Amino acid sequence: MAATGNGPLAGVRVVELAGIGPGPFAAMLLADLGADVVRVDRPGGSGLAIDPAYDLTNRNKRSVLVDLKADDGPARVLDLVERADVLIEGYRPGVAERLGVGPQECLERNPRLVYGRMTGWGQEGPLAQRAGHDIAYIAVTGTLGMIGKPDEPPTVPANLVGDYAGGSLYLVVGVLAALHHARTEGGSGQVVDAAIVDGAAHLATMIHGMMAAGGWQDRRGANLLDGGCPFYGNYETADGQYMAVGALEQQFYNEFIELLGIKDEAPARKDFARWGELRAAVAARFKTRTREEWTAVFEGSDACVAPVLSLREAPSHPHLAARGTFVDHSGLTQPAPAPRFSATPSSVYRGPAQPGADTAEVARDWDLPGLTDEDLPGLTKEDR
Repeated sequence: MAATGNGPLAGVRVVELAGIGPGPFAAMLLADLGADVVRVDRPGGSGLAIDPAYDLTNRNKRSVLVDLKADDGPARVLDLVERADVLIEGYRPGVAERLGVGPQECLERNPRLVYGRMTGWGQEGPLAQRAGHDIAYIAVTGTLGMIGKPDEPPTVPANLVGDYAGGSLYLVVGVLAALHHARTEGGSGQVVDAAIVDGAAHLATMIHGMMAAGGWQDRRGANLLDGGCPFYGNYETADGQYMAVGALEQQFYNEFIELLGIKDEAPARKDFARWGELRAAVAARFKTRTREEWTAVFEGSDACVAPVLSLREAPSHPHLAARGTFVDHSGLTQPAPAPRFSATPSSVYRGPAQPGADTAEVARDWDLPGLTDEDLPGLTKEDR
């Protein structure tokens, strides 16, 4: 099986020190883009309570087993680092240094290495050594407090806003920018400090600007894009399902209220004092038909209305099916790589990496020294 895909990062070598959450997802994204990602798994697993065969964040990767606490563990990783372009780790600050694979050791071995660090709180600051999870990181940035109804606790957006949007995606942006710098004339490797608190705060840049201009109230459920607006939100249908409405612009709103059937009774959209009345009218009307019926009503329109689908329903949506937004590989339906490239298309070409299963293959492909047949089960003398 091919070591890498055909994406725009084909030929880029990445070492991922196994962890959970945003680090593995960032490495998956690089692998989806064609990079040769070698995940360094630890004996005993990463601590994620999921069968490795179903861990889709390890797709398109290969895995080797290395015990970093063993006498020869750091040297084995540094052998990989010497041949790599990028390293990704998600330990608490100082842990990689104590294990002997911190930035100093790695950059001494490979001065052009991009050393990507993924944490919640960042490499320094009063909370840097504290444990945490997505919900805490987005809580202190103000991002969590924006989401939900005004008379209820903030809504937890799974771990998408912190771990993956504020964490993984910013790490990937940083890694790619640093890789570009390392490959320019006079460039060098460097450390990328990707903290979820930084990324989650950065995501709200537009909102901070709107607040400064007086166009956003610092409380949830009171603004144009946070559910406070009656023509930007979710409404229950007759069968207990939901329709999502985003008819912000006047021309889209006009089409929305006409197709909804409340054109003659709806209060003026700019009459903020009657927004509650408008919301009630929209809600009552949606309750008269099922989600499927309303989907048919708004089909092909510019009313900016869509059915709220579940995770299992989404792959069958006609538009997503036509685009191939989801793919089947290794018996698992999963999101396809994104974004798309015209000249260097990416794909899912390997199932989730099984811990240690690719040690022999990686040793051969990366020309790793000092390894014996006992170290690499399945590697014959002819393969070496």
